[in-house]
Amino acid sequence: MKFHWFHLMPWPHLPDDFQQKHRSVWVDVDYRLYDPERGNAVYHEYLDELEFAEKCGFDGICVNEHHSNAYGLMPSPNLMAAALARRTERAAIVVMGNSIALYNPPLRVAEEFAMLDVLSGGRLVAGFPVGTSMDTNFAYGANPAQLRERYYEAHDLILQCWTRKDTFHFNGKYTQVRYVNPWPRPLQQPHPPIWIPGGGSIETWEWCADRGYLYSYLSYSGYKRAQKVMQGFWERMERMGKETNPYHAGFAQVVCVAETEREAKELYWPHIDYFYNRCLHVYPGFADAPGYRTLRTVKAGLRSQFEQAAQNARARQSWEGLVEQGYVIAGSPSRVAEQLDELAETLHVGHLMLLMQMGDMPREKAYYNTALFAEKVMPLLRDKFKEYEDHWYPKPLPRERRARPQPLPEPSEVLRQPARARRKEERE
Repeated sequence: MKFHWFHLMPWPHLPDDFQQKHRSVWVDVDYRLYDPERGNAVYHEYLDELEFAEKCGFDGICVNEHHSNAYGLMPSPNLMAAALARRTERAAIVVMGNSIALYNPPLRVAEEFAMLDVLSGGRLVAGFPVGTSMDTNFAYGANPAQLRERYYEAHDLILQCWTRKDTFHFNGKYTQVRYVNPWPRPLQQPHPPIWIPGGGSIETWEWCADRGYLYSYLSYSGYKRAQKVMQGFWERMERMGKETNPYHAGFAQVVCVAETEREAKELYWPHIDYFYNRCLHVYPGFADAPGYRTLRTVKAGLRSQFEQAAQNARARQSWEGLVEQGYVIAGSPSRVAEQLDELAETLHVGHLMLLMQMGDMPREKAYYNTALFAEKVMPLLRDKFKEYEDHWYPKPLPRERRARPQPLPEPSEVLRQPARARRKEERE
């Protein structure tokens, strides 16, 4: 199995009465709740946690894109990925991802992802989400009825940017470019692996099955409620006569590891409570704009992850309820490994996106959760699905061929070098 450390980068300073006094954590959240000076510390703390995850042996470190919200402070995940590319050497950099329908033109995504792939030595995973209704329809004003059509067109342009070897023109419905010739092109050929995060719509999993992209189901309702969605994906694969390779799919799961179940609650419940009951406090009118979900998805009875999350936040979830329903996998290392094994079997997924820093969890607890998982849980599951080949993980340059940040010389030493060279020439 592959284990990826997924950071949402939430704002950890929402007031205790946030849910009572503010209608939504997204779109129209009161900007006065944000403090840029505190934000400076928060970004560095969160980048430290991602870098620590690589040090612990996680296969990937994940960032994503959201707008106008306190749930996740990454309007540009590419900036976070660029910082990580310089300070890490081994883990895949999973940008999960760029909301490609919002870029005008989408050439920007092709260029920046190519830059990240080259900078990281070929460690990029390129994520192409459709984007939440809050981000796309309300924060950025995209027409929900046109969103998927824009998405597909943007995808086609980006793929041509990466795979065509000439300067070409693109004449789409929403984007027209006379000269398409992006520099640089990706290091991984023909392009970095493409992962599609989805919240449960039928079209997204069909798109992944048809295109051969990894389908990553992102949900905060846990693996027990994810079975209907993942079953739909695998049934599509079987109808197409394709191998049901578990590495073709991923799942996001909140995980809290401690020495005992009692310690897990004592350590993590305040921060899980903060996340589920503040960070997911989304006004229902923002969670699902008319036209955002297709008729097929509505008829199938599938709701968006944030519509479900908003309902759960209003119900004020308890620790026991979240753990019992599988929203949170928590407890001792053996208990966590047992439940993750059940998750992997039930959903048939080989890539786990692990949410191990939640809400206002401080760095020290995030480190502990991460290190204990890496030391005592990961080895118990590492060989699962070893009979399958993972075609969706990056293929970087060998480490000996990759450039690394170099120690910088002192300016005074650099200034003395020409004089030394001249004296050497005179002696010779």
